[in-house]
Amino acid sequence: MESTAMFEAVNLTKQYEDGVLALDAVSFSVKPGEIFAILGANGAGKTTTINIFLNFIEPTSGEARIGGVVTHKDPLLAKQKVAYVSENVMLYPNFTALQNLDYFARLGGRNSYSTEDYRNVLRRVGLEDGAHHKRLKGFSKGMRQKSGIAIAILKDAPAILLDEPTSGLDPQAAYEFQRLLESLRNEGKAILMSTHDIFRAKEVANTIGIMNKGKLVMQRTAKELAGENLEQVYMKYMAGHVN
Repeated sequence: MESTAMFEAVNLTKQYEDGVLALDAVSFSVKPGEIFAILGANGAGKTTTINIFLNFIEPTSGEARIGGVVTHKDPLLAKQKVAYVSENVMLYPNFTALQNLDYFARLGGRNSYSTEDYRNVLRRVGLEDGAHHKRLKGFSKGMRQKSGIAIAILKDAPAILLDEPTSGLDPQAAYEFQRLLESLRNEGKAILMSTHDIFRAKEVANTIGIMNKGKLVMQRTAKELAGENLEQVYMKYMAGHVN
């Protein structure tokens, strides 16, 4: 029976030549219309997981799949199914927001968007009209983040991968970003995000995973965590005080 998951990690393992075990048989799945948040300290394995999904590195064993496509076996097809927004969005600083959207949309083979389409998606992500014609070199981190998610929306991929999406955002921008994620989930997108933002993870995610030393030490749904202090749960797992 074919899986309905959009993101799948199947016994994902990565051991480097120096013997460091960055990922140890990690398995999880994210279906359309779900948000899966991975919590963990730096070095826990979150970034390694994302890098394997993007085929920046190959697993030692196991598989990462996007829409059923094994990322290290058919990376080009897998990348067609996913939009990626990194912690530090790398866009062209001398281009305006509209020019960046147009450039990356065309780069992805989408030539049918109008300027009004670009303006509408920038409004959707909360970038004010007055900023649309401004160069990105004058943008705050939150404004660049909004531009990056606008490009991801224009790609219209069924899967969205986010690396520390609320890092450096002020509370208002982080709240707006949360509402945007909720609307994308309601459209049926599968969203996988790594984050340090425990509060935001509990507010928005359907499922929360905690990684520690390359292992996925906890995976529970928001319903299962209801009424619990997620920060205390996190600290227990990070300290290894859970059987």
